[in-house]
Amino acid sequence: MNAQLTSVEIQELQQLLPNDTPAQHALTTLQQHNGNLEASFDTLWQEKVGKTDYSRGKKSLLQLTLDEIRAEICGDDGLRGTIKEYTKNPGSSSLLNSIIGSLVAVAAVHGIPIDGAIATIVVLYILKIGINVFCKYTEPDSKPE
Repeated sequence: MNAQLTSVEIQELQQLLPNDTPAQHALTTLQQHNGNLEASFDTLWQEKVGKTDYSRGKKSLLQLTLDEIRAEICGDDGLRGTIKEYTKNPGSSSLLNSIIGSLVAVAAVHGIPIDGAIATIVVLYILKIGINVFCKYTEPDSKPE
């Protein structure tokens, strides 16, 4: 699923997070990629890590990253609750910053080297497609066939 933000959505986020340098970097990158979240993620990842070709099947680097931290994102407490709270109040910069900061911490625990800019892209991707859709769409098969 390739999610994309409109230029209006990007501008609204720029106004919501005016003093957040990593988020502004992520939003500038999004503008350069016409709102394409996966392309922006790849660009920011390459800036941070220097490599984007992980060639693991058909999944993008963004999807592989999301798979690694899915349990923490989709768990009933913490991050999922904050994401749901933000969707009820999308103008809250403090909630959005909290989600981004929490994601950086969760990724660090899993050894995933993301910074505030990369986490911003991940959070915007989840917000764009919706937390419930994300969690159901990425849910691993529970019964092997």
